[in-house]
Amino acid sequence: METARALPVLMYHHVSPSPGLVTLGPGVFRAQIAALAGAGWRSAGLGEVERFFAGEPLPARSCVISFDDGYLDNWVHAHPVLAEFGMKAVLFVVTGWLGEGPARTGVTALSGHRECMQRIQAGRHDEVMLRWSEVEAMCAAGTFEFHSHTHSHVRWDRTIADSATRRAALAEDLSLSRQILASRLGVASRHLCWPQGHYDADHVRVARTVGFDHLYTTERRVNLPSSDPARIGRLATKDRPADWLVSRTRIYGHPLLGRLYNLIRPR
Repeated sequence: METARALPVLMYHHVSPSPGLVTLGPGVFRAQIAALAGAGWRSAGLGEVERFFAGEPLPARSCVISFDDGYLDNWVHAHPVLAEFGMKAVLFVVTGWLGEGPARTGVTALSGHRECMQRIQAGRHDEVMLRWSEVEAMCAAGTFEFHSHTHSHVRWDRTIADSATRRAALAEDLSLSRQILASRLGVASRHLCWPQGHYDADHVRVARTVGFDHLYTTERRVNLPSSDPARIGRLATKDRPADWLVSRTRIYGHPLLGRLYNLIRPR
């Protein structure tokens, strides 16, 4: 079996007809997933990611499809497409933003990213974020698995000046997220994605202390079996044609091409 030499991790947020920041249209997302599947790419779960960084073989053309935050549009638009093409994704959820109630059907009016943030800040999370019933339905369908994006999405480095107090607040936030995921889904996750991609040495130490040892960034990096799993790089997706995404995925699935691209096109 040909095995993966590098592991591209793709980063999505919204799949919505509302244009704007970090948002792909539903047609573009479907075309991208169809193209990845058609080019022979398979989507790996995070158990496979753990084994990859432990040095175990992973099939060639493996990638990770990741989403951040946990928006309602992921249920409405991304979930059916993933089911259609037999692909799965990872959703790093802000556990404090998820709501209760029955899974929604027939949703047509979806907000763009800025409006989502405004509604969240106003305490209207349920209008734009997932409910636990929808999380459970996606888990059962095999289209998504769920891991931590913290409980509050707070940037503690911007909120608390004292380092010891900041570490304690971060530890409480991460621990609560991990406990809620374990309680609701039965899995004590080892995987954490940093809000806005921010982290430092203190953040990493705290995360490891509470049980997270696979940490996801917004940095564009070639992920090798020998790479540090505390600094997993991801590729930002864009509302662009499918062949663009397939090309970038192929580049970052090849160690030499990925390094050369980073030299030619530094972030």
